[in-house]
Amino acid sequence: MNRIYWIIALGLLALGVGVTAWYYPGLPDRIPTHWNFRGEVDGYGGKRTLFLLPVMSLPLLALFYFLPALSPRHFEVESFRGTYLYLMDLTIGLFVYLQLVILYATVQAVHGDNSFDIGRALMAGIFLFFALMGNVMGKVRRNFYIGIRVPWTLASERVWNDTHRLAAWVMTAAGVAGFLAIFLGAPIWAAMVLLFVPMMIPIVYSFLHYRALERRGELEA
Repeated sequence: MNRIYWIIALGLLALGVGVTAWYYPGLPDRIPTHWNFRGEVDGYGGKRTLFLLPVMSLPLLALFYFLPALSPRHFEVESFRGTYLYLMDLTIGLFVYLQLVILYATVQAVHGDNSFDIGRALMAGIFLFFALMGNVMGKVRRNFYIGIRVPWTLASERVWNDTHRLAAWVMTAAGVAGFLAIFLGAPIWAAMVLLFVPMMIPIVYSFLHYRALERRGELEA
């Protein structure tokens, strides 16, 4: 079963590299490499930069492969291996999505078409990633690599589990709300508030929950 996740991850990576390689020969040596918040090109560079995200994905995959073996006792990834690998695929999927959006915007700009709103397209994908990640956050068990890793969650398994159940709702709701806001024409800066502000809610909750359990003497020994 675990092999399927790796096949999906490598397949996604191959897709991103393959599509980029297909368009690469037809692009000029100097291409747009940066856009401002209005979707206007404001930076140029060599076309080899198109392979930056796929190259970054390789060490990321290696990291996902080796981290479980490095987990200390009582913080093992094995207890949620399927969710861990799902999040790996989701992360690689985000990288490939960003790669394809940037490639499409680059091809359009090279041909003189600047009508594509790259900023809105990128943010839509990030919000979708956020929602899909939140959907499984309640299944993530205590570990040092993924999740709300703050002192109060790492110190208490109960606080960890309760915090991540809350985070699942908050992240999913914020991701869906941000995704809809982007398509309804909300300013990108306003939509980004929906991405960053909700992340503080589980952190604050974990602290308050830990202190409440501590006062009542209900923390694990």
